[in-house]
Amino acid sequence: AMSDKEKRVTAYHEAGHALTAWAMPNLDPVHKVTILPRGRSLGHTLVLPLEDRYTQTRSEILDQLVYALGGRAAEELVFHEPTTGASNDIEKATGLARAMVTEFGMSSKLGAVKYGTGDAEPFMGRDYGHQRDYSEEIAAGIDSEVRDLIEGAHDEAWEILTQYRDVLDSMVLELVEHETLAKPELERILAPVRKRPPHNTFAGFGKRTPSDRPPIEIPEAFRKAVIANGASNGSANGQGKALPGLEPGVEAPAPPPSDSGAFGPPQHHGAPYGGYSPPADSPYDQPGTHGQGGGQGTL
Repeated sequence: AMSDKEKRVTAYHEAGHALTAWAMPNLDPVHKVTILPRGRSLGHTLVLPLEDRYTQTRSEILDQLVYALGGRAAEELVFHEPTTGASNDIEKATGLARAMVTEFGMSSKLGAVKYGTGDAEPFMGRDYGHQRDYSEEIAAGIDSEVRDLIEGAHDEAWEILTQYRDVLDSMVLELVEHETLAKPELERILAPVRKRPPHNTFAGFGKRTPSDRPPIEIPEAFRKAVIANGASNGSANGQGKALPGLEPGVEAPAPPPSDSGAFGPPQHHGAPYGGYSPPADSPYDQPGTHGQGGGQGTL
């Protein structure tokens, strides 16, 4: 079993994830926080989507970075030093930030350019067979942009936890006592937390000026038809006419499911962050020690 000291550190780590997730405007709802060990993970924070998602905006990914670094920020804020438990969060956040720059063209400095070749799974924190096809100067620029994204998210997580330190402490007290908090308890504890303003920091338009004209409103009847058909495209456009290229009454086919490619993963399951676990090659990754949750065996 975990010692009282380690249990408290884990509680602050997971509470840091939950609090930052709750404060970000584009993240899915937090459904559960637990400090019960499972495999190599000493605890986790679970967020569940309200609907399937096939693409993600830059501001949504920035919110994920803040959430990913919430546990590490809580450790630093409260205990004045980090632990090995945030290594998996850092790995995933770094992979996601690098994908923003090299895969998704979300860097205003480096533009909408694909840098590097090979198969990658940035949302899983993995990068297989990556090969550079750019200069040392570009490589330095990529590293700088990734560092700026991580530091910005880290700073924002710190601001949230500092602003709501009383809420953080309250959640930790209840986690230590009950070990698992479900959505009703989280809603009560996190009630004072207000959503942060959305990120509107993208400046990569060059000479292109975004339009002041808002997007069209989707008619209620169309939205209901989409829900009923379980598709992202229905049989009518905003004027109630058949979509171009289709006979009247013929519905557009549903889009194929995402394969976690260039547009990011569909959010069918819990978020990829929040598992408080040691690095794979750390001394804690041994049966019966800290990272194994009291000898429960490896995953």
